[in-house]
Amino acid sequence: MRCKPQVWCVLLAGCQHALAAITLDLTSHDSIISAAKQAAAGMVQYYTGDRPGDVPGNLPAPYYWWEAGAMFGSLIDYWYFTGDDQYNAITMQAMLHQVGPDAAFMPPNQTKTLGNDDQAFWAMAALSAAENRFPNPGESVGVSWLAVAQAVFNLQAARWNMETCGGGLKWQIFAFNNGYDYKNTISNGCFFNMGARLAVYTGNKTYADWADKTWDWSSRILFDQNYNFYDGSDDKLNCTELDHIQWTYNAGTFLVGAANMYNFTGGAQIWHDRIVGIIGNLKIFLQDGVMYEVACEDAGTCNVDQRSFRAYLARWMAATIVRAPFTRDLLKPILETSAQAAVATCTGGQDGNQCGLGWRTRQFDGQMGVGEQMSVLEIIQANLIDYVEGPATAENGISEGDPSAGTQSPVGPEDLNKNPISTADRVGAVIMTVFLLAMVFGTAWWMIS
Repeated sequence: MRCKPQVWCVLLAGCQHALAAITLDLTSHDSIISAAKQAAAGMVQYYTGDRPGDVPGNLPAPYYWWEAGAMFGSLIDYWYFTGDDQYNAITMQAMLHQVGPDAAFMPPNQTKTLGNDDQAFWAMAALSAAENRFPNPGESVGVSWLAVAQAVFNLQAARWNMETCGGGLKWQIFAFNNGYDYKNTISNGCFFNMGARLAVYTGNKTYADWADKTWDWSSRILFDQNYNFYDGSDDKLNCTELDHIQWTYNAGTFLVGAANMYNFTGGAQIWHDRIVGIIGNLKIFLQDGVMYEVACEDAGTCNVDQRSFRAYLARWMAATIVRAPFTRDLLKPILETSAQAAVATCTGGQDGNQCGLGWRTRQFDGQMGVGEQMSVLEIIQANLIDYVEGPATAENGISEGDPSAGTQSPVGPEDLNKNPISTADRVGAVIMTVFLLAMVFGTAWWMIS
């Protein structure tokens, strides 16, 4: 179209851009689904793992492996909430490729660098697949979503470390990785999360016992009586000092774990009180009812990982309402207010649907990516909890479990504490090799002479 005067073309272009933006009416089921669909499309456009020559399940740099697992967890939830299966094929492909030969999310391309929290985010995606009745991979594949989650849980239970701090999981799995001497809250929180959810799904009290044990240890080491969930502690100092930074996802993972324990115990008062305490302290992540990442957002220092953290808080707040319905009046207003603020930022990018990092200003701030988009997707679809059936359990689920999964893995706890090979070790090995070769050739020359 040609316009006169030229200013009308500019105004029209602005109107078209505004019309492309995500809109949301929380009183309309169709509007929520439409908004979720636009947010999901904006997120998936960053994924390249389904393209020829790329690796299924991997996001391109600068995104790390764990965030890809978190993203596919969002897409599993997306299918559950909306019924839109357009991303099921890439999700299935990614999950099966990254599950690894031992079906425990320790694939050869990641094994030597992944941490307990990284592995857990993929496992929690598999657990969501079981809870949401996501299509099974098929018998010929030999993988079950529930069994995969159980395998990861069993492997991590074997890594429970009593050498320092009286227990807990280390951040990293292998001793040669940076962070091996750090016991962080998200690794232990995800383990608690999985244990509580597996207890509800399977009815097996062993998982609940582990959840109790993890809560008790974490409450002594990682968070205080006011439910301030700190980042973690150095186990070389026997966890006597804490990094007091607080992140949304740490509070979220303990919240949903507590809700599942409340459900498993039939509404035990102790879990009721713990849930109320956690929700009461979510105020540190809220401003005028809108979520924000207090540790980095105002300072402008949120890194690639941290930009996605609110996605998991939103996801787990919705799941908390389902498992502990008394929390609805406490949490639903946060989900609604935050969702309205979040979608107001989704006017960026070439498609006009890219969402910003800061929601409180209700306008696009120029920052966009997988984390920003996933956070908005999760806060939108969290408002669909009233339109779907509750999560499955072993009684009505479609995923077969295996309580012993992971216990025969060749990467067992005895392999986890091996010291890294140092430069001195390598130099020593070379010197010894040269010495032995000299001895061999010298002996041979002497015999010939």
